[in-house]
Amino acid sequence: MAKLGYLLELYSEKCGIEKCENVAGINIFKQFMPSRNVGSDTSKYSVVPKGYFAFNLMHVGRDEKIPVALNDTDNELVVSPAYCVFKVTDENLMLKEYLYMLMQSSEFDRYAWFCTDSSIRGNLDWERFCDIEITLPTLETQHHFVTVYKALLANQRAYEKGLEDLKLTCDAYIDQFKKTTPRVAIGDLLKEIDNRNRDESITNVQGININKIFIKSVANLDDTDLSKYKVISKGQFAYSAMQTGRDECIRIALYGEKEPCVISPAYSVLEVKNENVLSEFLMLWFMRKESDRYGWFISDSSIRASLELQRFYEIQIPIPKIEVQQNIVDIYNAYIKRREINERLKQQIKDICPILIRGSIKK
Repeated sequence: MAKLGYLLELYSEKCGIEKCENVAGINIFKQFMPSRNVGSDTSKYSVVPKGYFAFNLMHVGRDEKIPVALNDTDNELVVSPAYCVFKVTDENLMLKEYLYMLMQSSEFDRYAWFCTDSSIRGNLDWERFCDIEITLPTLETQHHFVTVYKALLANQRAYEKGLEDLKLTCDAYIDQFKKTTPRVAIGDLLKEIDNRNRDESITNVQGININKIFIKSVANLDDTDLSKYKVISKGQFAYSAMQTGRDECIRIALYGEKEPCVISPAYSVLEVKNENVLSEFLMLWFMRKESDRYGWFISDSSIRASLELQRFYEIQIPIPKIEVQQNIVDIYNAYIKRREINERLKQQIKDICPILIRGSIKK
């Protein structure tokens, strides 16, 4: 047994650059990801060198897990000052990858949660974290199981790289149509549908987020008259004219589930009226950042900066032959399927880590 404090040491280096590009956060898979906090002054942010860890000791009790990640990239990363940065003191005692595998386990998360203080956030301070004891196998045993872990990780990342190449191919196809294909107004492609949930038979209430994805409604629906809500079916779009300028995106999503749901009366339900266009192809165009920027540009000057439906209808987009549309949609659908597989691979690797740890201890 060994205490973490004997194996780890804090590291403190400030970025010193106001607009650093390598700003990162930590996701649910305990991996670094690009931060959404774009535009902030990063001069006081913390540097995470290659081979170092970053984690946030706040909210451990609330989330019942430690948000921690190992920088295994070739670049230095920068994280919020709220994060702690640390390194393994001596890799002749413990490999950094072995520690990372250990901290991936839900068992370690539960124990860290148990060790938190009694504050509202459930913080875990550095000193208490350093008091945690772990079973430390021999270095040879660590190497053996870390090799297995790295092989699994390399396989997942190779798959992920091919995934991004597929997305790039899809984007390139769409982009070339801007100069070679005649444009058609959205009003000539879509029409509004207004079917109400009059018998209140549908209770699945959803909305759409800024990522153009349907989500379960977060509104308080107590005493809400669902008979006034609009029914949306597979292949139809939900469109919100409000907040386009504020969010700098066109709030639109394509519904893909077999069973219909209901959405707020404030939304418009749109469906394709032109047989020469696929709804999936239109959605691919709406997902482009270029489309969002233009929607924001032509939104009105109200407080909400709305993009009213008639103004939205005036936007023109290139429409290639339907066979070409189908080819692009097929590529994108393959990308979505592979992205889902990639997420499952990440979860499987996370689930395998505790098994490898147990195996190393028994050995």
